[in-house]
Amino acid sequence: MVLKGKTVVLGVTGGIAVYKALDVVSGLKKLGADVKVMMTKSATEFVSPITFQAISQNPVAVSMFEEPKAWEIQHISLAKAADIIAIIPATANIIGKIANGIADDMVSTTVMATTAPVIIAPAMNTNMYKNPILCRNIKTLKDLDYLFINPDCGRLACGDTGEGKLASVDTIIDEIRNALLYPVKDLKGKKILVTAGPTQEAFDPVRYITNHSSGKMGYAIAKAALCRGAEVILVSGKTNILPPPNANFISVTSARDMYDAVMENAESCDVIIKAAAVADYRPETISDEKIKKNGNMTLSLTSNPDILKSLGEKFGGRKTLIGFCMETQDLIENATHKLKSKNLDFIVANNIKNEGAGFGVDTNIVTIIDKNGEKNTLPLSSKEDVANKILDRIK
Repeated sequence: MVLKGKTVVLGVTGGIAVYKALDVVSGLKKLGADVKVMMTKSATEFVSPITFQAISQNPVAVSMFEEPKAWEIQHISLAKAADIIAIIPATANIIGKIANGIADDMVSTTVMATTAPVIIAPAMNTNMYKNPILCRNIKTLKDLDYLFINPDCGRLACGDTGEGKLASVDTIIDEIRNALLYPVKDLKGKKILVTAGPTQEAFDPVRYITNHSSGKMGYAIAKAALCRGAEVILVSGKTNILPPPNANFISVTSARDMYDAVMENAESCDVIIKAAAVADYRPETISDEKIKKNGNMTLSLTSNPDILKSLGEKFGGRKTLIGFCMETQDLIENATHKLKSKNLDFIVANNIKNEGAGFGVDTNIVTIIDKNGEKNTLPLSSKEDVANKILDRIK
């Protein structure tokens, strides 16, 4: 119940995507949040307030002129109660009202009265979303530190296909959660490059060699850095994880692809965190045709470029460089050698034989070693917690 004790005031406005807001309320309740819903009159044409009341287990506010159920001014009490206000879905109309200081319904008036963060998830026709007036209004609000969850591309209710589809329920819940848990943007102004996932080294058009990396650790670091205000470039091998919204995502396949992407972007970054499991070797030759089964096969391998060593040689002492070391034996000795030989500031070491510290799980057990030899061992923790402990060391 990570959001226990937190109050989310959800503003629902009149778009066809209103029904998705019901799932957002349900998801936030499962995380322990107290959810209070307010609706515009237009929103009630799509979904009845009693439906939101049943799911949120709180009264739903619609009109500022209803007979009060308690001796309080409702939009003021909601504004004060909120740890965050989320507007889902947000129409062009409500965005325009807020950007221009218009307060003529429960949602816009409550937003005007609050000092809590406000997060907005637009949903509308593509042409409306790209309208210069709306773009100007969104920029105005972003300049005032309002948060936005970008819409998805896809088929819209009107039949068009394009940008303007409400972001997924999971993305919206995640963004609200992150805004509540990471209110301090201590990494604002930092640009961080993170590598994640495995590489794939082909030996014919059908097959490749790879490793068991899921990418979860690297993605957790990228996500946590974004939550703390950093600008993030995520260079990732093939995974089954959706990249964090607002990350500059670069998809790669082979170790050489990753090398090129990292070296091309490293100069512009303050911090480089290399959490990817990069193949040390690749097939010496790649067959143009599928290799047919014919008894035993010998595969000749050659070394891949050492991304971390190249970074250390070029940027050591100029940028913060953080590497990872995964071992099955002599963990500290091997990690310390890698730290020094690659000219790193920190290295994060883990033993995949420890239960909860291997590939594909949501936890990790690590020892962080700095260039002065200081060691900090973290107990079994979520990869999110480990990510934040790593980021805490960035100055």
